[in-house]
Amino acid sequence: MPLAPHQFWQTFYPVGTFDVAPADGFRDLYPASLPDGRQIALPVRVLPGDGSRAVASMIVNQASFAVEDALSDAMAAYARAYAPEIVIGVPTLGLPLANGVARRLGHERMVALGTSRKFWYSEELSEPMSSITSPEHAKRLYLDPRMLPLLEGRRVLVVDDVVSSGTSMLAVLKLLAKAGIRPVAAVFGMLQGDVWRQALAEFDPAFAAHVHGAIASPRLTLGSDGGWRSIAS
Repeated sequence: MPLAPHQFWQTFYPVGTFDVAPADGFRDLYPASLPDGRQIALPVRVLPGDGSRAVASMIVNQASFAVEDALSDAMAAYARAYAPEIVIGVPTLGLPLANGVARRLGHERMVALGTSRKFWYSEELSEPMSSITSPEHAKRLYLDPRMLPLLEGRRVLVVDDVVSSGTSMLAVLKLLAKAGIRPVAAVFGMLQGDVWRQALAEFDPAFAAHVHGAIASPRLTLGSDGGWRSIAS
């Protein structure tokens, strides 16, 4: 039976529960896998335009705590290889995952970027930001200047929920560069397609090798039979 909207993002299923390459394409869901093979059902969301393109969606603050914990576990496993000293969380949906990763690394805190300008913030430590899910609602990303002593000269890890077009992560990298900070890596709940690689390469060709995700999903194109199939970009 198809999942009801509120049933997505609530559990990880055993290996092989869902067909990862159905002959008639994906319909209402795409099954993404953790490194250990467990699967999560992601709803297929049609992108604005002519209706021929879609993505598999994940909204962390609608996920169960069990799913959030499993994602944080997998993300922390990737992060440990970089021995980060401080975690930066990207708003909004990256913040709970940043908390989870930082805790699993044994950190006492993480540093949250913000999209709400406090009166003590500086425009010099800000950068415009948009995303695939809200392309017409650009925000401004801020780094609290009071947090600089926690970041300067330390091994910094960036955590966010999803990377897709790469525009949000590019804004993060540009913002941190203004403060003289170069992250050692970035870890995401989900890697969505590969378009983000080109965006990040324009800033730092080497950084994409240090980007990891707990799960991954492709961009999708609509077939003549009504099924959704993976595309390279």
